[in-house]
Amino acid sequence: MKSQITSLLICVTGIYISFLTWGILQEQITKQTFADSQHFHYPLFMNLVQSLLCTIVGYIYLLITGSPTDESTSLFNWTLFKSLLIVAITQSLSSPLGLTSVEYVDYLLYTLAKSCKLIPVMMVSILWYGTKFPLYKYAVAGTVTLGVVAFTLCGKKKQSMNSTGTSWNTLIGLLLLGSSLFLDGLTNATQDQLFKKHKKLSGVHLMIYLNFVSLGLTFVYSTIFTSQLTGSMAFIHSHPIILKEIILYGLCGAVGQLFIFYTLAKFGSIVLITVTVTRKMISMLLSVFLFGHNLTLGQWCGLGLVFGGIGFEAWYKLNSGKQPVQEKKQK
Repeated sequence: MKSQITSLLICVTGIYISFLTWGILQEQITKQTFADSQHFHYPLFMNLVQSLLCTIVGYIYLLITGSPTDESTSLFNWTLFKSLLIVAITQSLSSPLGLTSVEYVDYLLYTLAKSCKLIPVMMVSILWYGTKFPLYKYAVAGTVTLGVVAFTLCGKKKQSMNSTGTSWNTLIGLLLLGSSLFLDGLTNATQDQLFKKHKKLSGVHLMIYLNFVSLGLTFVYSTIFTSQLTGSMAFIHSHPIILKEIILYGLCGAVGQLFIFYTLAKFGSIVLITVTVTRKMISMLLSVFLFGHNLTLGQWCGLGLVFGGIGFEAWYKLNSGKQPVQEKKQK
């Protein structure tokens, strides 16, 4: 029992330290302005570094633990690879779209919306895969949606040359953020189907394969379809300090993913959900205090609704003593 508690404390500490630092670095990288009035706006490069480091760290973990990889869990399994490719495409596009939206909307709104993946996952699962959810899930989704709407409508308008420009910027930011959330929903819903089809596939295998495929896709995006790779190299040459921050950002994400997969395997999703929900709450509060965000009363109410809904879900699962009724396929 004592060893179990020690292991859990290590996992919780690892997740908190990794992702709280990851979140702070993400805002630092995307929002800081240098002496020459320039700021880093190359999200594809951040995604490239993240995918590379996640692949390397995950592979090192497999070598240390000696986790087996048979034919059914091999990347050369064509059936598995096709499913991985779909998830990798949605995953590799979601992150840069979300980070680009930060140029048009408040970072806090971005963080809040990305904490609410329950909504897009449910929508995609219902519309795409024809699944049904327990009633309380719909109540949680409604509460979270109301909170996000309140946070958006009650926010202070950013100063701009004219109100039309401000409205267009907000609309562009919300469209980018909405697209990112839809891709998040498609990613998570498809991952669930992936685990159902490939029973021997472990979380670490999925972490390595998805990041490896995403690495190749992001490289194509940043070199052929955009000039973000060359642009980021030029920016780093002029501002070398940003590279250290990006590498640390990628390492925190990679290590955090390992702690998440270990916690999921050892303690189950109920404990993991509780840990990640509280981490997101602390991350939001750190962003408010460290970066001087000023929230209106309406935004605090919206924030309370979002995390109240997510917290209720975690509380419900803890008190039920088991996973909720599994989603059922519609006939």
